[in-house]
Amino acid sequence: MNRIRPILAASIIAMTMIQSPREAKAQWIVFDPNNYVQNVLTAARELQQINNQITSLQNEAQMLINQAKNLTSLPYSSLQQLEQSIQRTQQLLSQAQRIAYDVQQIDRAFSTTYAPASASMSDGLLVANAQTRWQNSVAGLQDAMRVQASVVGNLDANRTQMSALVTASQGAAGALQASQAGNQLLALQAQQLADLTATVAAQGRAQTLESAQRAAAQEQGREQLRRFLSPGQNYQPTTVQMFH
Repeated sequence: MNRIRPILAASIIAMTMIQSPREAKAQWIVFDPNNYVQNVLTAARELQQINNQITSLQNEAQMLINQAKNLTSLPYSSLQQLEQSIQRTQQLLSQAQRIAYDVQQIDRAFSTTYAPASASMSDGLLVANAQTRWQNSVAGLQDAMRVQASVVGNLDANRTQMSALVTASQGAAGALQASQAGNQLLALQAQQLADLTATVAAQGRAQTLESAQRAAAQEQGREQLRRFLSPGQNYQPTTVQMFH
């Protein structure tokens, strides 16, 4: 009995060690280097794709930021100041005294006050027309000087606006800001041209009135000389008592 037990135990151990090939393959782990390399390469490619996608998203985000900068408006505007300067000049031109910048008014003045002197005009009318013409010339000179003074007063404001616009243009964050700064600089130039036009117009008006006055005075002088030399009652000397 004692001999049978060891033999039985050995038999059981031998039977447990004898297994089918499928059972042995299922229990052992097999390492395949080629498969492992392929898996590593696949993971690396997927990681690279993810990095490329991240880079693409970053580029798109930067592009959106740049577009936002290009669409950002310029925080500085000189339009109100420029409009005020032009309005002041326009007001001075509209306040022109006597003969203003009106075609109908000019035509009426040159058909009456500046009309050639004729024999039908009385001496009093000739004198009144001469005085009116002189007053028109003085008013034209005064208006021209007022416009000139206003334009000179705008120089300092224009210098300030130009400095601010150039600074804004140099520090523009995007294309829109640079474009708006350039447009405002063009508006400043337009305002300066408007001042120059107003000055030339006022100065030309004053010179024209002065020239018209001289031409009318020459014509009136010829008429008065003709009347003085025309036949009529000659001068008769008389006794005049000047002092008692």
